Amino acid sequence: MSQIVNHDALNALYDSPHPLAEGKEIKHLEEHAIRFIEHSPYVVIATTDQAGFNDVSPRGGKPGFVKVLDPHTLAFADMPGNNRLDSMRNLIDNPKMGLLFMIPGIGEIVRVQGSATLHTDEALLDTFCEGRKRPKLVVKIAVETTLFHCPRAIAFAKLWSDDYNVDRTFLPSLLKIIQDQVAS
Repeated sequence: MSQIVNHDALNALYDSPHPLAEGKEIKHLEEHAIRFIEHSPYVVIATTDQAGFNDVSPRGGKPGFVKVLDPHTLAFADMPGNNRLDSMRNLIDNPKMGLLFMIPGIGEIVRVQGSATLHTDEALLDTFCEGRKRPKLVVKIAVETTLFHCPRAIAFAKLWSDDYNVDRTFLPSLLKIIQDQVAS
């Protein structure tokens, strides 16, 4: 087996990217990305821990739960969960993060990268209440790059297709899974 260990060897395997693919990464949120994010009920966030391991965590809510504060800033409330705080701890140690926004039924994905800060400002917390419990903190992201991914991966996975829906009976409940894992 041959291992690829440098960029030249990697590049030799692939054609050059199309100029549109090269140029689609921009340094701010423009109208299409803003509209997409405002309609997205689901985002996957990526952070990095002190040891350099990546952590990927899903976040969901009513479309628009991640707010566009301006073309260079996003924010979302850290709503109550399991209280492990992996992502929040990681952001204190390394503020760089990535976000993948998805909308059910739409194949494209919006990817944002930026630097995050954690806030407890009263006014900022109030903007995220919307009839729910007040969050303990808000994550603000200074946008560094934005791009739209093509829908190829979603299409291959048939993620939004009923054809690939799986009958859950092959897998026990999450509670049972965790109980089994903790017991072993």
